[in-house]
Amino acid sequence: MSLREPTFLILTALAAEPQHGYSVLEDVRRISEDRVRLQAGTLYGILERLRGDGFIEVDREEVVASRLRRYYRLTTPGLDLLSAETDRLHRNAAAADRRLRQARLKAEAPRPAVTTR
Repeated sequence: MSLREPTFLILTALAAEPQHGYSVLEDVRRISEDRVRLQAGTLYGILERLRGDGFIEVDREEVVASRLRRYYRLTTPGLDLLSAETDRLHRNAAAADRRLRQARLKAEAPRPAVTTR
């Protein structure tokens, strides 16, 4: 099962420690070096799907400034999913790297002269 990048980054953020929604948003931004900026609606939709699938669970809840703050953490299946996806991405990157090296070698090789009659 391959994951979409936002889901992969959310799981990666939660691998560090249990976090609440805003913290996950900020962590995803940092992990992706500002390439991925999730909207709250997107984040909570993904969190609910991951929770429904058993990949994350609520760690704890607290009230801050009269608002409920829910912290999420990875479950063992969530850790396994993130690990499998990380392995898949590593294998794909290694294959791409090998092919890029081959392509560069071909591009740098001298080409035989073309003769016409």
